[in-house]
Amino acid sequence: MMLNSDQTEIDLQPTHSETESVFSDCGGGGGRGVGVEEAGALGLCSQSRVVESGETMKKDLQHLTREERRRRRRATAKYRTAHATRERIRVEAFNMAFAELRKLLPTLPPDKKLSKIEILRLAICYISYLNHVLDV
Repeated sequence: MMLNSDQTEIDLQPTHSETESVFSDCGGGGGRGVGVEEAGALGLCSQSRVVESGETMKKDLQHLTREERRRRRRATAKYRTAHATRERIRVEAFNMAFAELRKLLPTLPPDKKLSKIEILRLAICYISYLNHVLDV
């Protein structure tokens, strides 16, 4: 899923676990008041707390600049994985295009391994030669 620069991704990695954030709103965890297990057993936290924490996260992201939101979105594992996949596909297509171009160029020996810059230079020379042949 592509986001434009004005949108934010909701599933950012939290700085602490989701259980901590839900129960910290109830006064639990860290030796303050009711513990995490006790809060869950007593039913002190409701589903509305989870919704409120999501809304709070949205509000926290709204005060950030566009660049800061972009940096946070790019810092997620999901984004990095998707980016790496897209880059792998791009490089593969790039290499296939060079292989196709290489097949069209005459060299001796024909199976000689050429670098990408050599392929480009040879293609330029070959195109110049073909133009010269057409002009004569």
